[in-house]
Amino acid sequence: MAGPATPPPGDAPHLRDGATTDALPVAPALGASLDAARMPRRSTLVEPRILLIVALSLLLGVAAAFVAQALVALIGLVTNLAFHGRWSFHEAAPAGHALGPWVIVVPVIGGLIVGVMARWGSRAIRGHGIPEAMEQVLLNESKIAPRITFLKPVSSAIAIGTGGPFGAEGPIIATGGALGSFVGQVLRVTGAERKVLLAAGAAAGMAAIFGSPVAAVILAVELLLFELRPRSLIPVALATVVATGVRHALVGSEPVFAMPAIAEPGGAALLAYVVLGAAIGLVSVGVTRIVYGVEDAFEKLPVHWMWWPAIGGLAVGVIGYFAPLTLGVGYTNIERIVSGEFAVGALALLCVAKFASWAIALGSGTAARGRPAHRRAGRYGGDLRRLLARAADLGGVRVRDHRPAGRAAAAAGRLRRRLPGVGADHAQHHHDREDRPPRGARAG
Repeated sequence: MAGPATPPPGDAPHLRDGATTDALPVAPALGASLDAARMPRRSTLVEPRILLIVALSLLLGVAAAFVAQALVALIGLVTNLAFHGRWSFHEAAPAGHALGPWVIVVPVIGGLIVGVMARWGSRAIRGHGIPEAMEQVLLNESKIAPRITFLKPVSSAIAIGTGGPFGAEGPIIATGGALGSFVGQVLRVTGAERKVLLAAGAAAGMAAIFGSPVAAVILAVELLLFELRPRSLIPVALATVVATGVRHALVGSEPVFAMPAIAEPGGAALLAYVVLGAAIGLVSVGVTRIVYGVEDAFEKLPVHWMWWPAIGGLAVGVIGYFAPLTLGVGYTNIERIVSGEFAVGALALLCVAKFASWAIALGSGTAARGRPAHRRAGRYGGDLRRLLARAADLGGVRVRDHRPAGRAAAAAGRLRRRLPGVGADHAQHHHDREDRPPRGARAG
């Protein structure tokens, strides 16, 4: 076999030296690129040093689980104080407030606080969460500033607790990743090992929020690790299992969103899923472009970026005044959608209002992320499809199955990855595992 060719000028040595070609690439499309780059042959055998990384990952799993629960409690506290005027760490929905028109001011105040924290704390707290972690993995040897471990969850809790239309999983993924990176910077580890610790912390955070270790591992592999090798897969998998175990010990093993049993879909159901996936895949493209358009619009404003979250908060408040269900995390909306409480008109209005609120808030650069809402759009799209199916039974298409189908398709379309879209949807719900192959046909 001919030896590897001389690396072309400008090649990144740390990427070439840390790569192997004796395994399948994460994405099939990367195969041709790896062959063209003539990556050197290297062994993927596990070395004894992995025991240290595994031990650190187990500790990260425990720490991330407690941080996740602390973040949920902090969001509950901010929500209760901002919308209900009470001191309580229990989860609460902003929609039950009695503030009247004053509710418009609450997200503005939250945006002001986030802007100040970003200006004089760290600008890195702005943004989605996962893209920033990916950037550090690719461009900065997985080094994240230690202060992000504190600033990100606090700023996110303020943004979400004051009505920001985001989920709690994004901030905890970013926080867990920052915690893993911090441990990797304190100890003497290589860049590749630091990347594993970052991914272990991020995946453990997701598993601690949703109790979904399998989905968390898949997301880490495709979005943070960019490889599927024992030296990285074992620590990350064990970290997510430990985080899930701690979550079960603290809050129980009940699913976040309980799903009824779903029957095996028939041929007509598969066809419906293909059509649904194609439609929502196109919607995902539009979602991405709209968010980028909003970001570009904010960059043209003649004010400092510190004020952008407050301006976005004003839009969130105005929309929230007319559509209170758009405020906050929205997990109660998911429960109501699952139970079929929304009529077609109300669901369509909620979908449009929530998307507008989310796109503006995200484009303003507040301390949250974009993944929950595009999946929420898919979930609403699936539920609208479910409601329409009441009038026409499509031979095996269970009406309650369209919501998670849309959710999985939207995640796959926006993240440009199929496994997180399918795996996360199933693992987070715990009750609908028998029909995974059919859902894998969507947004492929």
